[in-house]
Amino acid sequence: MRHVLGAKQFTRPEVEALFETSRTFEEKVKGGQVLDRLRGRIMATVFFEPSTRTRLSFEAAMLRLGGQVISTENAAQFSSAIKGETLEDSIRVIGAYADVIVLRHHEEGAAARAAAVSSVPVINAGDGPGEHPTQALLDLYAIYREKGRVDGLRVAMVGDLAYGRTVHSLAYLLSLFRDIHIDFVSPPETPVPDRVLAYLAERGISWSRETDLARVAAQADVLYQTRIQKERFPSMEMYERAYGRYVLDPSLLGRMRADAVILHPLPRAGEIDPAVDADPRAAYFRQAAGGLYVRMALLCQCLEDAGQAYPEGSEALSVPAMGTISIAEGEGTAKAQVKGGTPA
Repeated sequence: MRHVLGAKQFTRPEVEALFETSRTFEEKVKGGQVLDRLRGRIMATVFFEPSTRTRLSFEAAMLRLGGQVISTENAAQFSSAIKGETLEDSIRVIGAYADVIVLRHHEEGAAARAAAVSSVPVINAGDGPGEHPTQALLDLYAIYREKGRVDGLRVAMVGDLAYGRTVHSLAYLLSLFRDIHIDFVSPPETPVPDRVLAYLAERGISWSRETDLARVAAQADVLYQTRIQKERFPSMEMYERAYGRYVLDPSLLGRMRADAVILHPLPRAGEIDPAVDADPRAAYFRQAAGGLYVRMALLCQCLEDAGQAYPEGSEALSVPAMGTISIAEGEGTAKAQVKGGTPA
């Protein structure tokens, strides 16, 4: 895992291993432990698009691991890109200053372009309407933590499925699991791309396109709501036709299963009524909080695979190369089954 560019690069054992490490970090951080696993390492966050959760959680992850951060929050305006420097040249230079680069860019495929010339690992923090693999990993981690399993679930994906890069990446990751069914609910202006559906079909994943959110919500184990992304529409008219079509409010909540889970990659913009927040099924803020631990695990794995030796005396937590937990169908809280690697 030298670079993290897309969700398709992961295997199920790798995801399970990552989640075991994430959970170990979660326990240690919540227990007040100070970690120095990446002491002496520097992460560069290079964001050409706005971000709150992704940038800050990556920076917090690096700091929690004892590393340091250099950052440009609005690289489109406050970097040499405004002078005409290419992305490739910027990455070549930044790689001389940092041990890992976390990149968000408005162009689909930008992360792959950066990785092709980078001397250090590149992590895709969102490339236009393409993918957002680390968000999908934390979404899947939230499903695992909330439901105790991933196998056998019915997942409803709602909202902007055309430009919603988190939807694309999460669908790819869900294809790693058994007996999954995905209902795609969107306005006609934002259908899920055919390339995503084709990939799911190749993996034998059951899916359907739906328009009746009330009916779908009543059957869902997980409802993944997304924002209609105004900034990606080719016209305001098209955006206004799509906006507000599917809103999760208390009346819809009343139709949902008692053990359902509601997720959202955030930010929201009217598609979830704040009155829903108090319901225990609303897990989106817990979902966001868990992103810290997933990104801690990813940073460690990327730097380890890049051949970066950890400093003497650093936190001695092994990151298993292959699966250590089983995210299998079952009831109750998921339990770790250690199969390879030994968590500290």
